[in-house]
Amino acid sequence: MPALGLETKVVNAEVRQRTVQRFAELGIALPKLSWLEDPRRMPASLRERVAEADPDAPDPLNLFRIHWYNSADRRGLADVPGHVVLPESFTGVKAPIIVAFGERFPMIAAHKVLAAYGCLAPRIITGQFDPTKHKAIWPSTGNYCRGGVSVSRIMNCRGVAILPELMSRERFDWLDEWVLEADDVVKTPGSESNVKEIYDKCNELSAEPDNVIFNQFCEFGNALVHWLVTGRALGHVYEHLSASHPAAADRGLSLFGYVSATGSAGTLAAGDRLKDDFGAKIIAVEATECPTLLNNGFGEHNIQGIGDKHVPYVHNVFNTDLVVGISDAASDSLWYLANHPDGLAYLAQRRGVPADVLASFSSFGFSGWANVLAAIKTAKYFDLGPDQALITVATDGAAMYGTEKPKLLAKRFGGQFDTVSAAQAFGQHVLGQGTGDMAELSHRDRERIFNLGYFTWVEQQGVSIEEFNARRDPVWWRRLRSAVVAWDAMIDAFNADTGVLERT
Repeated sequence: MPALGLETKVVNAEVRQRTVQRFAELGIALPKLSWLEDPRRMPASLRERVAEADPDAPDPLNLFRIHWYNSADRRGLADVPGHVVLPESFTGVKAPIIVAFGERFPMIAAHKVLAAYGCLAPRIITGQFDPTKHKAIWPSTGNYCRGGVSVSRIMNCRGVAILPELMSRERFDWLDEWVLEADDVVKTPGSESNVKEIYDKCNELSAEPDNVIFNQFCEFGNALVHWLVTGRALGHVYEHLSASHPAAADRGLSLFGYVSATGSAGTLAAGDRLKDDFGAKIIAVEATECPTLLNNGFGEHNIQGIGDKHVPYVHNVFNTDLVVGISDAASDSLWYLANHPDGLAYLAQRRGVPADVLASFSSFGFSGWANVLAAIKTAKYFDLGPDQALITVATDGAAMYGTEKPKLLAKRFGGQFDTVSAAQAFGQHVLGQGTGDMAELSHRDRERIFNLGYFTWVEQQGVSIEEFNARRDPVWWRRLRSAVVAWDAMIDAFNADTGVLERT
């Protein structure tokens, strides 16, 4: 079992020195995590240089764009992270549903590049990863492996993507262009729900000493970077909206909850900060076709990028308040409706959805729509009013799923889609969302979910029972956060040794 990426001291000085030399030669500097939390902390001269770089190129300056504040063209900085507030005319509920856009991140147009950096940077500065000889292995069910390959490419080292063979064609097309060798894309059997097969391949590859596994499901850098960076960005969006909300002069706008698909549980960790800062509930989302947290269940689904049939090691289970199940029939249908002219026309003409909201739908992938539908169910379950907001994320945009259209048309609409189809889909999957397949977690429920992780992490992956059980304690999780301060100091020292920032 790996050391889970929690080291805060130099482990191998020789490897670190070789990496310093490599980065000095290639002109690579590392952004501090606090700079990604708030990019306005970066030196003005550096921000100017970053604005000149191509956001879709393997340019070292793109590391400084791995944050939520990129403008719509992904070149400049926005005052507030990009987002949309979905109105009642679309959601059918009074509570504002706020969605932040992950597609504004560089290189992969998805926020999972942040998780990749959060796992990689600690290994770089502690001398655990040597880009002159190691291969970085990135297990994923979607976008994380693309994020890992992009940062590996910047370092001119081998990045290996491991993902299920049935993921969208767009992911594989992107990988084919970015990997250094054709065999650096490893397709495992199955689809979204086949995470164990990914673990098995990682265990096989780990037998090679030069392969370093960056397993997002058990690398705490994944959770910590989202706690720090995503948690603060979403908090900023809420604060911005609260200040101008019509109820501001009265009770104000409260942040009732944060909604996120479970996946690797990295993005879910942003909820830990939102709970501390604003008292928000943490709502985990999964597919009803594979109800792992809801019912210790199994199955297969098409909400690509969220993973399941296990409980990630970095999931702070005892801080989770609600689990919501969403059918992939709903997320598939809503994605199709939102990307078809007849669907958009129906929403504009019959539902009165504003044009700017409709335009934002290109920023929603499958998991983004699943998050929105779960937010709608949560608002109904708790009878939320107009002064009780829910916030969530759209990990990637619609462009990542264009080749899925023929499959969805055949499977969800019998080969034909028109305005009537749009009305039926919207009525069934949005307005018709009920409050079934939901669990408001008691202490016993949390124990059940936590214990389910035993079979993956202790029996299969070799974690000791003492380490496994330590994660029950909320104090244990709070103590983890000191690592981000230590890492920032180590990034400063690393950059000083390369001298790259001084030349920027």
